[in-house]
Amino acid sequence: MSASYLYPRWVRIWHWLNALLFAILIVSGGSLHFTGHPWLLDFATARPLHNITGLLLIISWVAFIIGNVMTNNDRHYRVQWRGFLGRLFTQGRYYAVGIFRNEPHPFHPSEAMKFNTLQQLSYLGVMYVLVPLLVISGAAFLLAVYLPDTIFGLGSIWVVAMLHLTVAYSLVLFVLVHLYIITTGDTVTTNLRAMLTGWHRDDQQETTK
Repeated sequence: MSASYLYPRWVRIWHWLNALLFAILIVSGGSLHFTGHPWLLDFATARPLHNITGLLLIISWVAFIIGNVMTNNDRHYRVQWRGFLGRLFTQGRYYAVGIFRNEPHPFHPSEAMKFNTLQQLSYLGVMYVLVPLLVISGAAFLLAVYLPDTIFGLGSIWVVAMLHLTVAYSLVLFVLVHLYIITTGDTVTTNLRAMLTGWHRDDQQETTK
């Protein structure tokens, strides 16, 4: 069995705090969107909770960006273009077909690169596109009084609301896929243990040497 230390303490702390913030935002945001549902929070509780958690998410995102730069963790988010399409096809085929045939993983995380190509693209999209859009649209809601009456000929509040809702649904989809991908390691708990301990243990890499 080979082992690599892929997730330093600050990354693990940030990850679990971020997961908690996402969970609160999903519940409180759903409560605001489906006001009055008996299984959700009441509006008076959900609104301030959603706003405060959103502000904490902004702080969390800024801390992530600063941490990446200061620790060189951002190297895992730099796309290697040579052989990119081949790796993308191979990884996509594995998730679509190979995993159900018990084929070996085509990618083995290492300290040089801990994400496969699809993971890297999804995390780049989430952390550098979707989360900033979520933050911007959420902030626009809080500062709605300063918005123009229309944007591109449409009511500004409606535009902001649709952007915020679309991004939110996209992030919920990401969370669901992320939860599934967690179970696709050498064992169901391999990836989860790695994010708890920092160490990724790869049985397959050892047996294929």
